[in-house]
Amino acid sequence: MAAEDTSKVSEAYPMNGGDGPNSYAKNSTYQRAVVVVAKELLNKAIVEKLDKDIKLSFNTFHIADLGCSVGPNTFYSVENILEAVQSKYRIQGKNSQIPEFQVFFNDHSRNDFNMLFKSLPQNRGYFAVGVPGSFHGRVFPSASIHIAHSSYAIQWLSRVPEAVVDRDSSAWNKGRIHYSNSTDEVIRAHETQYNKDMECFLHSRAQEIVHGGLMILMIPGRPDGTPHSHSLANITLQFLGLCLKDMARKGVVSEDKVDSFNIPMYTMSPQELKAAIERNGCFSIEIMSDLPHALVSDTISISELLASHLRAGLEGIVKQQFGEEILDELFRLYRKKCEENASIFESETAVNFLVVLRRTAD
Repeated sequence: MAAEDTSKVSEAYPMNGGDGPNSYAKNSTYQRAVVVVAKELLNKAIVEKLDKDIKLSFNTFHIADLGCSVGPNTFYSVENILEAVQSKYRIQGKNSQIPEFQVFFNDHSRNDFNMLFKSLPQNRGYFAVGVPGSFHGRVFPSASIHIAHSSYAIQWLSRVPEAVVDRDSSAWNKGRIHYSNSTDEVIRAHETQYNKDMECFLHSRAQEIVHGGLMILMIPGRPDGTPHSHSLANITLQFLGLCLKDMARKGVVSEDKVDSFNIPMYTMSPQELKAAIERNGCFSIEIMSDLPHALVSDTISISELLASHLRAGLEGIVKQQFGEEILDELFRLYRKKCEENASIFESETAVNFLVVLRRTAD
């Protein structure tokens, strides 16, 4: 399928909108911490790797944030990028040539754009635009973006692989909501979907980013050679599946609904991403580096942090499958499950890596 067509079949999984107690805006401090620890490396990458003679249109520099959600993290990321670009111009002695900035905030059309724009920083140094659509396909005109950025977004697949919800398939993922602790067939189905999605993602960005422009990705991943079932990001989802199975045994939710529910995420390794980039052939890898451990406020427990952040990210997809009435009980059980297994989270740290790609000439 051509990259331009993927948005027609891509499913939407928006984060919790608004600014309530379960909103993404209030429960994404960990993602913010990842952006904070990446700031210095991001600044260095832009100053050193962005083409010094990059072509501007009408003296305007275009930045795109893919999978922006509702803020405030997207605003912090954009501000970091903008400051780094301005710094590059000053270092080159081009203070008088610093361009104007236009920022495109992209996410699925079901994203809470009202919340996003209501909370835009008042003293921002850029013109803001909302761009609805799946980043698994084209969302911008050709050669129109100078820096594309995405943080904690491309682990989402465009859809659940069809085979894992097909009862007649050897990859049917009965009794589980994620691939990581499942059979080889289920894992392969997700790997195949990931490869298709990355092919479309990279093909689309290659058309949209100008030659010499950059793509900056911050990704929750797993170290090369680490089994999917040992990835800390995946373990958190396994625990949610165990909670749903407990609720099915008690008759709170139906077993059939658990069997047909799968979370469309894939935790990639640097090697997998590198292979996808090399197959695409339109980008050079300037940086691919693990990020330092992201520090979050210690005023709440790890289990409380995990439960609140997971709910902010997954409440919509869970509610769509099981209804709203189970949410409080499900995430109460999830928090308890995390407390019972606290040693796992205390002994391991999540792996995040920064990737900086440069659009090469065709």
